[in-house]
Amino acid sequence: MKIAVIPARGGSKRIPRKNIKEFAGKPIIAYSIEAALESGCFDKVIVSTDDLEIADVAKKHGAEVPFLRPSDISDDYATTADVLEHAIDWYEMNGESIDTICCIYATAPFISSEDINACHSIFTHQENADYCFPVCEFPFPIQRGVKLDSRKRVSMFQPEHFNTRSQDLEAGYHDAAQFYWGKPDAFKRRIPMFSDRAIAFPIQRKRVVDLDTPEDWDFALTLFKAMNS
Repeated sequence: MKIAVIPARGGSKRIPRKNIKEFAGKPIIAYSIEAALESGCFDKVIVSTDDLEIADVAKKHGAEVPFLRPSDISDDYATTADVLEHAIDWYEMNGESIDTICCIYATAPFISSEDINACHSIFTHQENADYCFPVCEFPFPIQRGVKLDSRKRVSMFQPEHFNTRSQDLEAGYHDAAQFYWGKPDAFKRRIPMFSDRAIAFPIQRKRVVDLDTPEDWDFALTLFKAMNS
């Protein structure tokens, strides 16, 4: 069985009720649910939540909510790995075996069913891989990044590259924070995702946003409207 698990706890702090906050006309979690369903990759698309309102919204948009997540993995310190392990264990205790699992974040309005499908295809045709997930290239060479001390004085992380041309530096990538295909055993054993056990799937930078603050939300909404105008 292949399942998508969308973690969506109720206690978001910086953007209250973030997982079901309206984004361009519908709850933001709906974009993740709909992309998962449209991909055709999954036997089940479930939302793992501790919140009855989120559960209701998830069901209205086509997801299943087979359980309410326990409080001990629903606080600020709960990790995605905790949530996935709980979901895997729940299905196994109910007599169902999971072959492949995909963790999909609830706040990913630029997520694409085509990307989910493409990642799945890559993942299933690669040997010795535990994960596959989208990444995007940093807009500026990471080797030329700077840091500030307590007096706001500047120093380079890699000063040896002060005079290196940008085109001569290796490209750096970061997690797109949308979804993660993986083997259930790898998630349960907490095998590091950022390692040679993972396959990267590069996507366009314009489709990657990190929704942590109200400013992030406003920027993402402006970008979404521009891309869909």
